[in-house]
Amino acid sequence: MDSTVARDQALDAAERLFYGRGIQAVGMDDIRGASGLSLKRLYQLFPAKEHLVVAYLERRDVRWRRRLAEHVATHEDPAGRVLAVFDWLGLWFLEPGFRGCAWINSFGELGATSEPVAAQVRAHKRAFREYLAGLVAEAGLPPALADQVHLLAEGAMVTAAVEGGAEPAARAGRAVRTLMEVRGVPSAID
Repeated sequence: MDSTVARDQALDAAERLFYGRGIQAVGMDDIRGASGLSLKRLYQLFPAKEHLVVAYLERRDVRWRRRLAEHVATHEDPAGRVLAVFDWLGLWFLEPGFRGCAWINSFGELGATSEPVAAQVRAHKRAFREYLAGLVAEAGLPPALADQVHLLAEGAMVTAAVEGGAEPAARAGRAVRTLMEVRGVPSAID
């Protein structure tokens, strides 16, 4: 079997199991069973479970940020693009099997003991914050607002994982709208 195909099979299984059950609850034997790969092949691809976790987070990061950017790009108004982030979060929160933010979950499980996992989580959060900062700048808003938008988005993710439903995204979006109005953004963003 081609290494790329085997790697994808392993990562598909890892994502399904790690996100669905938690990293520490899933062993390499579980990944073997779900992927159809032998343990030997699995360890050839990923010499340690930590390598598999980092690869899972890296791959998920690319898809997650691409999906967000595609949704936001459908809005023409720069201020509306900032708010579209929260619309997208609400849609994500309603997806079947939503269990919160994979990076927050991973950091909670392994951040204190695995520097490679913690580094991957930090890289994802930094990229997300930088993306938001770009949206805030395009809307002509003060750069400091990016930190507030980021914290509201992150808080919505955690709250949605605990409460369920899309309402945390809607509440955070309303808070961002208020912050934008205070900063003088026209009410045309309704």
